[in-house]
Amino acid sequence: MKRNFIFIWLSALLACFGACKTDDMNYTDVQVTAVNSLFEPLDNKSVKLVSSSTASLFFEWEAALSEDGGAPLYEVLFDKVGGDFSKPLYKLMSNNNGFANNAYVTHKVLNAVAISSGVNPGESGEVQWTVVSSRGINRVQSAVVRKLNISSLEGFADIPDELYVSGEGSEGGTAVATALPFKQTATGEFEIYTRLEAGKSYVFLDRKDVNARRFFTDDQVKLKEASEETSMQVSQTGVYRILLDFNVATVSFTEIRSIGLWFSPENKILFNLPYQGKGIWSGTGVVTFRQEGWGRDERYKFQLSTLVNGNTVVQQFGAKNPTDSRPTAASDPSYYHLKLLNAVTQWDDKWKFDGAVDGKSTTISVILQGDKEYTHTVKVN
Repeated sequence: MKRNFIFIWLSALLACFGACKTDDMNYTDVQVTAVNSLFEPLDNKSVKLVSSSTASLFFEWEAALSEDGGAPLYEVLFDKVGGDFSKPLYKLMSNNNGFANNAYVTHKVLNAVAISSGVNPGESGEVQWTVVSSRGINRVQSAVVRKLNISSLEGFADIPDELYVSGEGSEGGTAVATALPFKQTATGEFEIYTRLEAGKSYVFLDRKDVNARRFFTDDQVKLKEASEETSMQVSQTGVYRILLDFNVATVSFTEIRSIGLWFSPENKILFNLPYQGKGIWSGTGVVTFRQEGWGRDERYKFQLSTLVNGNTVVQQFGAKNPTDSRPTAASDPSYYHLKLLNAVTQWDDKWKFDGAVDGKSTTISVILQGDKEYTHTVKVN
């Protein structure tokens, strides 16, 4: 009797499954329409690119429609004039992670597009662009194509993958073997924190070799390649943050006046870290945690006083990897890695001291060297 009941139950279940299975349960692709109108920029618009990380050009187009009423995704595609976009020079998602029917395309990206299309640095040329709309796996390319005339930046076609500073005015001296390395922060972008001596020459090299390519600036703005024994000098001895961008052939100098230990609970610098040389600042002082109702507050980061175009600018270094715990002897070295912050705040992107630091003489060092992660050390004396 029991066996008959189980058999009847299974039969009913299978019959129900077969009856309930309809075409609605099958996966169907969601159709999406093509973009029919491109609004901005206008066809054959001319744009002169500028060397600025914030400069951009606004693109906008008519919204596409999807069969299920959901929001389509969009990509902007660039190609050589006459191309079919099957192998675009460049493509990027629209604003709002691809859901907006517009996009801000930086001048830096447009410069890369122009160079890829065969436009020489500093010259003008045409490229074309269109938009692809998609929903799920369906992608539809717009039939509308517009041209854009780009006056490219004076960037370098052959970009180094490493960079050094050398010369009598540099900390490494005149020997190429002791040239100090830059940190590569992105393709074609380099950064170094180093001391330069006024009235003495220095130069940038693409490798530690007497036959290395040499780069210089004669106005502290435009980066140039030297065709002969060309070098530079600074007017004032100091510690500088030097940024070079070969993509747009620019260079900038920021003088680092001081770096101090910023103690968040007191909202102030406890003591300064004098420059020791070759990208290292180090100072010693007593750090006493602040007593709060919930316990001892030990949060900290670093504050810089810099000089930019004759104006004093305050910046901060904070935790590269967010943390809300004290370090231990077993903590990964990445706990101490640091980055230059976008804003000056009391609490954001802070570290916490180990409990052993409280009330003790402590030596703290900030290490900003091109051949390693930017980091800092904390040593109780």
